[in-house]
Amino acid sequence: MSGKQHQLSKSLFIRGLQCHKSLYLQKFRPELKEEVSPEKQRLFDSGSNVGLLAQQLFPGGVNVPYEGLSYAEQIERTQSLIEQKVDTIYEAAFSYQGVFVKCDILHLGPEGWEIYEVKSSTKAEEYQLNDVSVQHYVISRTGLPVKKAFLVHINNNYVRHGDIEVDKLFAIVDATDIAKGKRDFIEEELEKQQNMLKGDEPIMDIGSHCDKPFSCDFKSHCWSHIPSPSVFDYRGTGKPNSFDLYKKGIVRLEDVPLDLLGRRKRIQHDGMLYQKNHVNVAALKKFLASLWYPLCFMDFETTFMVPIPMYDGIRPYQQVPFQFSVHIQQEPGGMLMHYEYLSDGDENPQREFIERLLAVVPRDACIFTWNQGFEISRIREIATALPDKRDRINQIIKNIRDLMKPFQNMAIYNWQFNGSYSIKAVLPALVPELSYDELEINNGGMASSAWVCMVQTNNAGEKETIRKQLLQYCHLDTLAMVRILEKMKEMAI
Repeated sequence: MSGKQHQLSKSLFIRGLQCHKSLYLQKFRPELKEEVSPEKQRLFDSGSNVGLLAQQLFPGGVNVPYEGLSYAEQIERTQSLIEQKVDTIYEAAFSYQGVFVKCDILHLGPEGWEIYEVKSSTKAEEYQLNDVSVQHYVISRTGLPVKKAFLVHINNNYVRHGDIEVDKLFAIVDATDIAKGKRDFIEEELEKQQNMLKGDEPIMDIGSHCDKPFSCDFKSHCWSHIPSPSVFDYRGTGKPNSFDLYKKGIVRLEDVPLDLLGRRKRIQHDGMLYQKNHVNVAALKKFLASLWYPLCFMDFETTFMVPIPMYDGIRPYQQVPFQFSVHIQQEPGGMLMHYEYLSDGDENPQREFIERLLAVVPRDACIFTWNQGFEISRIREIATALPDKRDRINQIIKNIRDLMKPFQNMAIYNWQFNGSYSIKAVLPALVPELSYDELEINNGGMASSAWVCMVQTNNAGEKETIRKQLLQYCHLDTLAMVRILEKMKEMAI
């Protein structure tokens, strides 16, 4: 292999495995990248925190920082530490024929040097094994004998009790044989990528690889030739597959043969092209006939899915409810009663949350949620943690009905939904007088972020402001369901 020094890194190599064009653009036209979303930035941050925590598996090591040092200085620092017989090095740096890698943990084990690649996922993925393998290849080629290669990931069966037990939080997978077996593949692919980078931008058509294993941050650039609307605006499963149409040269909705469309996509098709709405009155009446009073409209807000559990009794990536809003109507046309709860975050809010919820939700209520699987999963987790509440929780679960179902099943479809059946899509189309747009917090991700800020700030004014914003947002989620149900009843007449 040839090429200028440090032409590739392991992250660039993994990008190139997904798409050579993405690699080329990252190297030479990075200004075309999409901005990092707050959601993606949270993933990056959580990954960094996991990496730092994993260092405790081998405490007392020496770090080779990325910031403030050139590639050459990082490599020199690493070699110096090895020569000093330091047995654990964090972020050790190596280079071989223009390929630069940093190893999360380099450890001198009983048989020799071991590399540990740390990931925040709960299982070993193929791209992660490629990550370990390219490190094994490069480090071995530098002359350092690597006896073992490991992938470290989160053990999602771990339950926190007290301080984090790093040896239980992490699972360690021996990837030595896999890394050795991929040696020829790694060498060939590195050469392909380096040769590609010497030429012009590669011609690569769009495809499923644009989102696997990651959604590419150059997607808006590569997809700029796709009109709006297009066959890629179809939502959900079912025939036809958008890429199948694309490969046949069918991109515009106007060009799609209608006999290829299943029921769901035909409804979406007519909505996007002709602004047609759809109501299956019979299906809607059947759904409404299954309901009873009192009606209860319920919504939760939860913590982020973070790899390191925040509280005792919590697993990695478990979402812990910290807030609810409940609207209750005892009889048709009756007064709406509203109840709410918001944890201060000082301790695991599960018990207080469920006790407050059980105190306001009638035993015999017909309980509405939007996407019932979410709320049901959360309170089932609480039932597991708090068996004394299990029977009452099971009663709630028995009475839950999903207000999203008629929209998911397309008993009701408005062209303004744009193929979505989220409450954020349904509400402005059916109840335009209600809007999330005017709220400071207007989605679940923002609510989770805001709650963390509220819990952590020592500024009383800021804490109170965030608290009010969170209550406003969750209140609208349940009020939205009330108004949407009213519209559904009107449509069924």
